[in-house]
Amino acid sequence: MRKILCFLIVNLISWYGLAQINPNNVEIVRDAYGVPHIFAKTDAEVAYGLAWSHAEDDFKTIQIGYLAGNNLLSKYLGNTGLGADFIAQFISSEALFEERYETEISPEYKEILKAYAQGLNRYAETHPREVLVKELFPVNEKKMIRYAQLQLFISSKGDQWVSRIIKNQLDYKFSQEEQHRGSNTFAFNSAKTLDGNTYLAINTHQPLDGPVSWYEAHLCSEEGTNILGALFAGSPSILIGANENLAWSHTVNQPDKTDVFALEMHPKNKLKYRVDKTYLTLETRKAQLQVKFLGIPVKIQKKYYHSIYGPTLKNKHGFYAVRTPALFEIRALEQWWRMNKANNFTEFYNVLKMKALPGYNIGYADRNDTIFYISNGLIPKRAKGYDWENVVPGNTRKTLWTSTYDIEDLPQVIQPKSGYVYNANHTPFRASGFQDNPVQDKFETHMGFETYDNNRSTRLKTLIDQYDRLDYNDFKKIKYDHQYPKPYRFNWMNIDYLDQLESKQYPEIATLIERLQSWDRKAAANSLGAGTFAVFYNELRPFYRKVPKPKIIPASFLIEALRNTKKYLLKHFNTTEVTLGDYQKLVRGSKELPIFGLPDVITAMAASPYKNGKVKVVSGESYIELVRFTPEGPEIESVISYGSSDHPDSPHYNDQMELYAQFKTKKMTLDRETIYKEAERIYHPK
Repeated sequence: MRKILCFLIVNLISWYGLAQINPNNVEIVRDAYGVPHIFAKTDAEVAYGLAWSHAEDDFKTIQIGYLAGNNLLSKYLGNTGLGADFIAQFISSEALFEERYETEISPEYKEILKAYAQGLNRYAETHPREVLVKELFPVNEKKMIRYAQLQLFISSKGDQWVSRIIKNQLDYKFSQEEQHRGSNTFAFNSAKTLDGNTYLAINTHQPLDGPVSWYEAHLCSEEGTNILGALFAGSPSILIGANENLAWSHTVNQPDKTDVFALEMHPKNKLKYRVDKTYLTLETRKAQLQVKFLGIPVKIQKKYYHSIYGPTLKNKHGFYAVRTPALFEIRALEQWWRMNKANNFTEFYNVLKMKALPGYNIGYADRNDTIFYISNGLIPKRAKGYDWENVVPGNTRKTLWTSTYDIEDLPQVIQPKSGYVYNANHTPFRASGFQDNPVQDKFETHMGFETYDNNRSTRLKTLIDQYDRLDYNDFKKIKYDHQYPKPYRFNWMNIDYLDQLESKQYPEIATLIERLQSWDRKAAANSLGAGTFAVFYNELRPFYRKVPKPKIIPASFLIEALRNTKKYLLKHFNTTEVTLGDYQKLVRGSKELPIFGLPDVITAMAASPYKNGKVKVVSGESYIELVRFTPEGPEIESVISYGSSDHPDSPHYNDQMELYAQFKTKKMTLDRETIYKEAERIYHPK
């Protein structure tokens, strides 16, 4: 009996690490909106508190992310989770962890990961009914890193290439027709501001729910951490936000970070592939998957391979290998943590030199009046003479890149004379005033940087340039602008023929044509023009697919889409007089609000079908944090689309929706005394 008790005690300690973190040393302070402010002596204790507080608010989403990263998602979602379960094994994240974790992750950060895992495990132990798949627990450092690897592989578009290989869709012309909704960021320093202060807009466009939706938190330790911002489910640190000295934001960028190699197979020897003058042997691997057939779980294996180029798949055309720097880098989470703790630009820039984040633009501002933009990413140093945008030959070591460009070699702007930087997922070569922009000709074309503008970038540039200097109210007006430029600047299509239509030639839709042509192009909830355009945009989708690049939509297709718009409005609303807010809703639980926004305006929104012909927004404007650095310290305001909790019975399930819908924010602070004074609740995790 004594041996059994000792065994149980040892296992409990290994599961929950109770000897490591004392929860009584951690205080969670909830403010009026339920945002957790976590205070502790050490960063590790803060990580424990973050895990606990986030689990209180949305344990389900954290688990779903970790299930996906550890090939367990199908145990919860059934066959829907098979794709993620396969990719989690295909990218060999477990082997990468075993190979690099001990040597490449710092001792300090290992303590953060262990403490965060301990917090999640303790929550699972005390809330067993909320556990989705028992096999996930105990969470450990490996499971955390594996999930991060899956996310980073997906952010590098690796999953898109895998899908194309499996579906036999490789035609050597990789398509980029998706509509980049992305995010916005812009910063002004004292050369542009009337009060001499420095401003940064953190304006993300993400899904409003799910593993890559934002969660707001404030982390504060006695080891130099004091940061307020947002993170994704399962992250042990802030990913975008502001500390006492600096702030940064990310937007999605699209340089070429991933390559696919066509292998030249031996004519007789089945798994031999040629590299220069020799033949190498493909390593065969098998992903372990669980398929449900007639409701019965059945274990199967899916074969894949590994070559010197990377993980490899076979389809009816041959063998293809996928290679991206994210497959070889496990320090991304640690880099974000170190960004949290930077005190000035030099420290922040040195953290970027870790080169652990595979992508993402960065907009930056600090209390020393420094502003900065970089199109960050791990971009391979490739051999010249190959079409790197498409599939390249995997029969020579000339194409086998092994290094990436240094941070100093990427497009960036530091302290521009114009006093501003901006990005809206457009080209990095237009990031500031004309004289301050990176010079496109200095960068290799195979780096694949964007060269286009879009509606948001065009509008931001126009708004910023109208001011010699601006004040903080002007800054907020720019942030909340919701108007398309004229002409439209969608980077994925051209609908200019819309303004050239003669309404008299089409009497049945003349009213709609005239409404769109006279519309002020503001995506306001009370706008008839915006309501018509929202329906028209959705009705245009099937015609868009029929148009070859460069996707100039002909007048005939625009007319048909408008006819379908009229049919839709009459069918569902019995009138064509429908405002955007009548058609488009912000919905959570029983709360339903008319909402602003359209695709690719600064306050961008994307929607999906809801009910009775209406749609509800599912992505776009999500977490917003506005930061002004003053001599007295940073002034911060923020808002999120719903609230801090994912539990319908919580008062914070949807208590920020009205602020969000009315272009308002809540005042936030890093000051401990103020936070405790105004606290709604103060407690220790268990």
